[in-house]
Amino acid sequence: MDVIVLQLFNGISVSSILLLIALGLAITFGLMKVINMAHGELIMIGAYTAYVVQNLFAAYLPDAAFGWYFALAIPASFAVAFAFGLVLEMGLIRFLYGRPLDSLLATWGVGLVLQQIARSLFGAPNVGVTSPEWLNGGITAFGGAVFPYKRLFIIGLVLVCLFVMYLYIYRSHSGRRMRAVMQNREMAACLGISTRSVDAVTFAIGSGIAGIAGCALTLIGPIGPSIGTYYIVDAFMVVVLGGVGKLVGTVFGALGIGLSNTLFEYWTTASLGKVLVFLCIVAFLQWKPMGLVAMRSRSLDN
Repeated sequence: MDVIVLQLFNGISVSSILLLIALGLAITFGLMKVINMAHGELIMIGAYTAYVVQNLFAAYLPDAAFGWYFALAIPASFAVAFAFGLVLEMGLIRFLYGRPLDSLLATWGVGLVLQQIARSLFGAPNVGVTSPEWLNGGITAFGGAVFPYKRLFIIGLVLVCLFVMYLYIYRSHSGRRMRAVMQNREMAACLGISTRSVDAVTFAIGSGIAGIAGCALTLIGPIGPSIGTYYIVDAFMVVVLGGVGKLVGTVFGALGIGLSNTLFEYWTTASLGKVLVFLCIVAFLQWKPMGLVAMRSRSLDN
């Protein structure tokens, strides 16, 4: 029984990480139909931002304050990735709308450049980020099962980000404009909505969420220039499985892939488990090509 509980907890933990990574990708892909292959490098930017904040706290603040560096690292990671995403959208992405192959190749090239810049600044080997003292240890449940504080913190962080994004998308004027552009760009433009500004802000917000995901990944293990490439394929699978542009679909897609991946790996091996998950996704998309939750739109029948 304890083994099953631990496997379910591990599955939820993996799902939360995938959800945080795929959340920003789902928004930008659903709005602009741009395949952003540099999304993994935005995760890397957030991870290295946490690393820099840690070093600044260690160098310039007393030891008593070091434990709270992570509270500043989260908004700093969002801000740095947000700023870079805004620059990337205004300088490159906005010229590639309607050209998916060009956007794929261009953002893939941007990702390679960012990886090389990270190697030049921080070195090729992975670097470690020291977890705050208050995140060490875990909760011991009945039967001896231990739930680490780090994993619980990541799950809580994902829930907070998900709630904030829900408020932004469904309860704010900016979110309504974003959904209007996502459903019918031409009609939204006719109603006076600046689709260019909506695209730029939305892409920057998605980049900022990727930065938070990178910050969270520093709690799991060492980080390096290629940390984002390990998760980008799974993130795209979450977006496609959940349904493009739907927040609830992204949640269910991440839960499905995370739990299935953990269970398959427990019953088989890590490599075979990923293959089985991929086959299940392909089979499901043959049945529902639009994903779990399809975007509603209005059309006129001829």
